[in-house]
Amino acid sequence: MESRLVVVLFTLCWISTQSSPECDIPPRFWCTSPDVARACQVTRQCDAWSQRETRAEKVNFALYYETLCPDCKEFTAGQLSPVFSKIGDIMNLDLVPYGNARQKQVGDKWEFTCQHGPMECLGNLIQTCAIHVIGNMSRAYPFVGCMEGSEQMPNISGLQCAKRFGIDYKAILNCVDGPLGNKLEHEMAVKTGKLDPPHTFVPWVTLNSVHTDEIQLEAEANLLKLICDTYKGTKPDACFQESAVHKSLNVI
Repeated sequence: MESRLVVVLFTLCWISTQSSPECDIPPRFWCTSPDVARACQVTRQCDAWSQRETRAEKVNFALYYETLCPDCKEFTAGQLSPVFSKIGDIMNLDLVPYGNARQKQVGDKWEFTCQHGPMECLGNLIQTCAIHVIGNMSRAYPFVGCMEGSEQMPNISGLQCAKRFGIDYKAILNCVDGPLGNKLEHEMAVKTGKLDPPHTFVPWVTLNSVHTDEIQLEAEANLLKLICDTYKGTKPDACFQESAVHKSLNVI
């Protein structure tokens, strides 16, 4: 990606020898607005670059977890929450709150047994319903991250986090208490069961639908770098800030 940017900047700099006298700003700013591009006579080049960048696909990142798992809470607080707040625009985030739970069909319903007890099952269900009811991960994740960062049990943290982010908690509870929530949690179980390779612990992550030991370890150590390195479009400023921090640490 950096080599592509160098080529574009080199091209624009070469064009600058023939640019309009109205263009009196550095080449790196020429594509920042249509007016500037026109003044600098590089509209065609900027349009072509923009179209290539628009086609860059977001990074698909999935987290399979359970709501009261200490390691899951640590991962969301230490890695996912800060990363999503910085570069969520280049991520397609998928949350699957089920983890090591088990399900059993009883009549026309599913019963769930969770590793950390019934309260964890409730937390899984609240977050599953929240993801569905809110519909937009950019709004749903702050609620989920808030719950995962709370020391309260899900029956308390759910309400607190909904109030904090202005979310209709009644709609979430209607889902939790009804057949829709039961169906949605079953779907989380099915999705978890289809993992290849099967998960052996949580949190368990996939990057563009792939799980390897190397991906897991890097996600746990430096998720920001993993997502930035994977993204093929123009990288957000946060990616370069991260690189600068690591370079300064290496110098020290």
